[in-house]
Amino acid sequence: MGTLTPVTHIIFDLDGLLIDSETLYRKSYTALLEKYGKVYTEEIRFKVMGSTEQDFCRILVEELKLPMSAEEFEKVSTDWVLKDLKDVELKPGAERLVRYFHKNSVPMAVATSSGRATCEVKMERYPELTSCFNHVVMGSSDNEVVNGKPAPDIFFVAAKRFSDNPSPNKCLVFEDSYNGVLAAKAAGMQVVMVPDALVSQEKQKEATIVYKSLEDFVPEIFGLPPFDST
Repeated sequence: MGTLTPVTHIIFDLDGLLIDSETLYRKSYTALLEKYGKVYTEEIRFKVMGSTEQDFCRILVEELKLPMSAEEFEKVSTDWVLKDLKDVELKPGAERLVRYFHKNSVPMAVATSSGRATCEVKMERYPELTSCFNHVVMGSSDNEVVNGKPAPDIFFVAAKRFSDNPSPNKCLVFEDSYNGVLAAKAAGMQVVMVPDALVSQEKQKEATIVYKSLEDFVPEIFGLPPFDST
């Protein structure tokens, strides 16, 4: 565990952290790639976790030698997965945590590598929760996010869009992917990791602190009010 310092702003990843979309993606891409005689292995899934949609498709096309360009596969895959994403469920503890921060007037943003089309489908099921966020940065559709995770671009953009433009060391990031943790660290931010099952114990050490679930988060250690605070 790294040194913990007080924070004032929160930045959440979305996929696999607030919502259980990784399960849907795994099922959907497994079925899609079977059509081309390919296998969506755990090794490839780990490699693409946290990537922008453009990088995700480029890696799959290159690694699996798919018979199309990355741009063509992006169109095919987006159309394919949208039908499943409307049923996405929240991860345990996500609603409680977002409502807690909102109740205590802690500014929040979402920094997701997803593009607008898929992000909106995933979030439209939870309009009340979505309304708690100051803004949502969608890395695959945002011109200011030049490089995807593990580059820090998306977190710099998310921070500067808060009205008071907090310094990176005042922002606490919540992530599930190794690439996301590296991106947050590169941005100079502390990062809480709720790791995907594919992230090894060794790689989890990159995070400031690791929890098995969002339900385990202890706000006081980052200078925030306790959960029972009004």
